[in-house]
Amino acid sequence: MKSNELLATWLVEAHQAVVFTGAGISTESGIPDYRSPNGIWARSQPVYFDDFLASAGARYEYWRQKATTHEDFVRSRPNAGHVTLARWESQGRVQAVITQNIDGLHGIAGSRNICELHGTARRIACLECGQMYDADPLVRQFQADDQVPPCPGCGGILKHATISFGQSLDDEVLQAAADLARNSDLFLAIGSSLVVQPAASLPDLARRSGARLVIINREPTPLDNAADAVIHEPIGLTLTEIDRHIRQAGQAT
Repeated sequence: MKSNELLATWLVEAHQAVVFTGAGISTESGIPDYRSPNGIWARSQPVYFDDFLASAGARYEYWRQKATTHEDFVRSRPNAGHVTLARWESQGRVQAVITQNIDGLHGIAGSRNICELHGTARRIACLECGQMYDADPLVRQFQADDQVPPCPGCGGILKHATISFGQSLDDEVLQAAADLARNSDLFLAIGSSLVVQPAASLPDLARRSGARLVIINREPTPLDNAADAVIHEPIGLTLTEIDRHIRQAGQAT
């Protein structure tokens, strides 16, 4: 049985299928992998969270970098991979999506049970009053004024609702993701290099807890040898093919 057909069978059989996604699923929507050799972190020094809090200059540089990457998010749209995962959730085949991505494309595609480990770049939070705002108007304000905008409500410090370098992941979000991994019986790791911790430990946690582990990624990962199935092919095409096998199996029964 070919890999895509086998994965379709496993999805049909699964009771607690969980999906874990990384940058690879969003590059097919035109969003660069910022950690790649040509990505933004190869050209700009990332702003660490402590520096952001301590220095107005660091906050300006943070906003400058975010304004640059913001255009990628504004132009992007969910691709076939995002859409297929959302459909599987609506059909009850996938329980949840855990994602390292901050682009919000899973939600736009229609997924509802999403665990965003690194937050979302589509929202901005005030670090003082906790109010949340849509990112686009505030980024446009920064671009127009060339100044970091204050919180419209309290005048406090604004930061994208993402996890910065040197900032700890939200404990509740990480615990929710770990619970999903631990209770899954099929765990699909899609588009992730599986090297950024602690998120990269989730597929192995699922495997050690008894789940089948499937890795779909263009490049090899450190967990390939431990996985039950590995596919090094384009993500959108692969998920579309798996979905086709599921629909064909349904028509045949």
